[in-house]
Order: sequence, then C-alpha cells, then structure tokens
Amino acid sequence: MAKREAVFARRLRQAREAKGLSQRRLGIEAGILQDSASSRINQYEHGKHEPDFGTVVRLARVLEVPTAFFYAVEDVLADLILTIDALSKTRQAALLRQLKSVDIK
Repeated sequence: MAKREAVFARRLRQAREAKGLSQRRLGIEAGILQDSASSRINQYEHGKHEPDFGTVVRLARVLEVPTAFFYAVEDVLADLILTIDALSKTRQAALLRQLKSVDIK
C-alpha cells in the first residue's frame, strides 16, 4: 500500500495542475505567506511534509475538491470522489440510495 504522504502529494499535484495554478498561487490563495507559499506547496507535493488538516481544508477549498480526494489511495476511488462531488446534493442522495439498493454479495 502506498504511504499516505505519497498519496497526498500525488493528489495535491493532480488537483493543482487540473486547476491550472502554480504552486505559489495555490499557496497564497490557501492562506500561506507569500514568501513561503511556493516552497511549502513544493514540499507537500514531494512528500517532504504534510500539512495539518486545517491547511488541507483550505487547499481543498481553493482547488474545489473534497478533502477526501487527497487521501484516496486507489485512482478509481479518487475519480469517484470527484465525480460524485460534481453532482448536485439531490443527485448525490439519489445515487447513494441506488448504490445502497445494489446486492453486492
């Protein structure tokens, strides 16, 4: 199983690049001081450090992804998280009901 830091680092970079933001811009928009924004995001993306949960929440808000996305080890699960998050709350609830009705045995 991949280390949590490696997963977080990979997902952060994936989300940042999908959003088209530089490391510096992401850091600044997430409330990291301008002088250290680029280096901190770089350290997160290289797995040297992992941010505290409050910072993860701010990064997720800027990148418009759920915090759970950063910790999804499997790519399919990460994609499901993003896909479901893009649905309206009504459609999410309907999908959840549908999934719960599936016999998985």
